[in-house]
Amino acid sequence: MPVIGYLTGHSADDPSHFSTGPFFLGLKEAGYVEGQNVAVEYRYAENQFDRLPALAADLVRRRVAVILADGATAARAAKAATTTIPIVFATGTDPVTLGLVASLNRPGANVTGSAVLADELSPKQLQLLRELLPNAGRFGVLADSASATTQSVITDLQAAARTLGLQLVPVKARTDSDLETAFATFSQQHVGAVLVINSNAFFAPRMEQLAALAARHALPTIFPYREFALAGGLMSYGSSLGYEYRQAGIYTGRILKGEKPVDLPVEQATKLELVINLKTAKALGLTIPEALLATADEVIQ
Repeated sequence: MPVIGYLTGHSADDPSHFSTGPFFLGLKEAGYVEGQNVAVEYRYAENQFDRLPALAADLVRRRVAVILADGATAARAAKAATTTIPIVFATGTDPVTLGLVASLNRPGANVTGSAVLADELSPKQLQLLRELLPNAGRFGVLADSASATTQSVITDLQAAARTLGLQLVPVKARTDSDLETAFATFSQQHVGAVLVINSNAFFAPRMEQLAALAARHALPTIFPYREFALAGGLMSYGSSLGYEYRQAGIYTGRILKGEKPVDLPVEQATKLELVINLKTAKALGLTIPEALLATADEVIQ
């Protein structure tokens, strides 16, 4: 029975329905079911991302058939650990910029996967917050301090904020207590709303917690994926985590059947959706402008 190595920075206790569910759905579409005709070896970094290289090396020693790398940091660790075992990544960061692949159409070597637009959409998300609250002049930005792209995204947001005449309050987090501190800081700084930067590794498993913190501090918040709005966040603009992981599952199955990563172009989601949760808006005492509501692709009542 072939073995998949599932490499992730998450804790084994973190909610993973947003990733493992779609991944195994994609794997099943390709003809594989865990426990029936494929086995899975899980390696969790327990939110200690410096452990990922050692965990990746362990999977290489285990001689797994393919490594599923959950997130950009896991993908980089897996790529550094092997040039022969196929690697399939799922990330919201440009894999070319990260150095994971040579190009999207011709990834090269032993690495391919699924990527969604996320980092590049932050300026648009800021613009949507401005449309939501046209009289607000200050917005909070919540970032993952361990993400390789955090600083470049904040730089892009600062440039967009200057264009819009806005002030940003960036706060970086890496632990659950950091999140509590971040939202307390946003409240103290009297920001009008909060923008959460993409982080599959840290923020995605905490989508319910982030929605609850935003509600407790009465802060309208925009997120990078629709799953956050479904979990109670006010708004999201971007793609779907489900699509990203399902495609990674399909590619993993195709590789198990004998296809080579070099022949599989990186799958990239092109469908972008604005999702607005009216139930959350009502709880915040917030009226969504009609013009903004009219542009929403999905409205949660």
